[in-house]
Amino acid sequence: MKPVKTMSLPPSPSDARPLTRSLVALFAGTSGASVANVYFAQPLLDTLASDFGLSQAAVGGVVTATQAGSVLALLLLVPLGDQHDRRRLARAQLVALVLALVGVAAARGSLALMAGMLCVGLLGTAMTQGMIAYAASSAAAHERGRVVGAAQSGVVIGLLLARVWSGAVADLVGWRGVYLGSAAVMALLGACIWHRLPAQAPIGARLPYGQLLRSSLDLLRTDRVLQLRGTLALLMFAAFSIFWSALALPLTAAPWSLSHAAVGAFGLLGAVGAVLAGRAGRWADRGWAQRTSGVSLALLLLGWLPLALMQRSLGWLVLGILLLDAACQALHVTNQALILQRPAAAHGRLIGCYMLFYAVGSGAGAIASTAVYAQAGWSGVCTLGAGVSLLALLVWGVSAWPRGVRAMPPGCTQ
Repeated sequence: MKPVKTMSLPPSPSDARPLTRSLVALFAGTSGASVANVYFAQPLLDTLASDFGLSQAAVGGVVTATQAGSVLALLLLVPLGDQHDRRRLARAQLVALVLALVGVAAARGSLALMAGMLCVGLLGTAMTQGMIAYAASSAAAHERGRVVGAAQSGVVIGLLLARVWSGAVADLVGWRGVYLGSAAVMALLGACIWHRLPAQAPIGARLPYGQLLRSSLDLLRTDRVLQLRGTLALLMFAAFSIFWSALALPLTAAPWSLSHAAVGAFGLLGAVGAVLAGRAGRWADRGWAQRTSGVSLALLLLGWLPLALMQRSLGWLVLGILLLDAACQALHVTNQALILQRPAAAHGRLIGCYMLFYAVGSGAGAIASTAVYAQAGWSGVCTLGAGVSLLALLVWGVSAWPRGVRAMPPGCTQ
């Protein structure tokens, strides 16, 4: 398969000196803290329903509003990093995020709550994905995979700690304290990034906003690496969502009858994914992207075997979660590292487009998972997940077959 030319863009500033560990840690910490805001509400739905007089069905709109904000951020805000100084943009978005968090904490009616959650999803996602694009654009070409992997490790840790923070703080001071506390944390991070992050002026001529958004569609239509890696991400996150969306259903029923807190504790096993995320970035820098992709997809498929045996022992569940999470995080970072080998002038749009595949896959997986569980139980869920994982492996295999699993030079690897 021949390398495919993308849009004509100025070259990336890849000759920059290597980023310091403290700066990479700041990118990772800001990414993790930003994404956590998007997921705080999930363990709080019962409390929110009680405080705002919402039915159990209606309170789901809180999560829907947050996710709608996330999709809008990918479409409308993340591409702005390609046209504006990323440091100034990060400052503005962080200030707006702090205000949105305070607004949620101060909400007195359900409409204000939903509007606040929409803004938190919008700005939390814009900050998270903007930081990853910012980190990639600031890194030298030979370390870009490592830096992206570190930022993604921060995202994984943020996702894991979001529910722990939310539950613990809500038990101590109430749900409003969750958002006020996070606003304080984001303000402290803002003080750090205000001066520490490198200035990064836009490369090339500035496009009108409408043309900038249309150029994202051009990337989706013409960039073969984005198309392939986005398709793999869609299938991978669909499989991931199929598992996590249905897991609570068998675990809270007989014979396990676990509490929701105990079910949520299984998510802490995802800490392994944070380690793998960093390593996968380094493997991509060494030219092992195709190899990592193939192994990750094989593990993703293999993970459904112990998951299918969960009814025999929870030990099988632990093994399956470890395999699934390691596979997803390694492939996710590899995908991003390959996509971000493109010129820095397009990194915001590339990340935004890539994460749209993630959003579609996660949503489709969640819907399919609960529907299949209602009809065929846990075995049906595992069959569905294994089928989607097998399809992802076949897609990768067909794309890699003409040249084998050896990675091509940077800029040509798919």
